[in-house]
Amino acid sequence: MPKDHLSGLAKLPIPTVLLEPRIRSLLSLNSQMFHIVINGCENVNVQGVRIIAAGNSPNTDGIHVQLSKNVNIIKYLIKTRDDCISISPGTKNLWVEQVTCGPGHGISIRSLAKDLKEEGVQNITVKKTIFLGTQNGLRIMSWARPSTGFVQGVRFINSLMVNVQNPIVID
Repeated sequence: MPKDHLSGLAKLPIPTVLLEPRIRSLLSLNSQMFHIVINGCENVNVQGVRIIAAGNSPNTDGIHVQLSKNVNIIKYLIKTRDDCISISPGTKNLWVEQVTCGPGHGISIRSLAKDLKEEGVQNITVKKTIFLGTQNGLRIMSWARPSTGFVQGVRFINSLMVNVQNPIVID
């Protein structure tokens, strides 16, 4: 191959967004931190996943979503001591359905207003979920300072909460 042909490969653009990833039928046990992180992705489908962490394990979020759009999380079992699902700025069009969560902190929209200029969280639907013995059901938490961040279009539909300390928290 000519030398100049190979040098052209270095000029190819590097994608910054992973398009259409799929995670199916996965079991994640005792992760040291987040079990699954969805960061900077589009059209993500997560289905039939089980996440389990030991009772004494801190900071073991089940799924963390940020800077991503069109994410579907369906038929999921999450047993952690932290957030079942954590949602951070830049998340748009997140659909969560048939998820069983507990114990843990529930589903959290968090880290809002951490930065002065940040994207919002919008169009979040949580449908047919079960919360068992969680600290919270849905929590929206932000830093007490100015920011361009926002939350809009959050819907809970047909959720069951059993022995949940705080069904809805906004702080």
